[in-house]
Amino acid sequence: MATIKSHKELQVWQKAMDAALRVFAVSERFPVKEQYSLTDQIRRSSRSVAANLSEAWRKRRYGPAFVAKLNDAEGEAAESQTHLEIARRCGYLDDASTNELDALYEEIIAMIATMANHPEKWCLPGRGGKS
Repeated sequence: MATIKSHKELQVWQKAMDAALRVFAVSERFPVKEQYSLTDQIRRSSRSVAANLSEAWRKRRYGPAFVAKLNDAEGEAAESQTHLEIARRCGYLDDASTNELDALYEEIIAMIATMANHPEKWCLPGRGGKS
């Protein structure tokens, strides 16, 4: 594995950013009545995935803190999936868009889970390990 110097180099962070931008774009079509509820919630949770990955990267000095932030990112990704499904069931999103974003979040969740299951590969030398 090449040396990663910034969270911005992480493939999972890049995918999370792409997902957040796609969620923002599709949520622009939600009804105005959802502006302060579903639209706000889905945008917050989708942005939070990348934000928590950034925080996790900076907490690599201590394995359990790193894993805790990864768990937060995973939870936000699952929350985003739930909001997408609600939007689909309400008729705000079509099946194709929902399925595409859901699959992207499944990929992100799998990547996060792999990192959390092997913190020693990501944490700073002598400080990683399982909690």
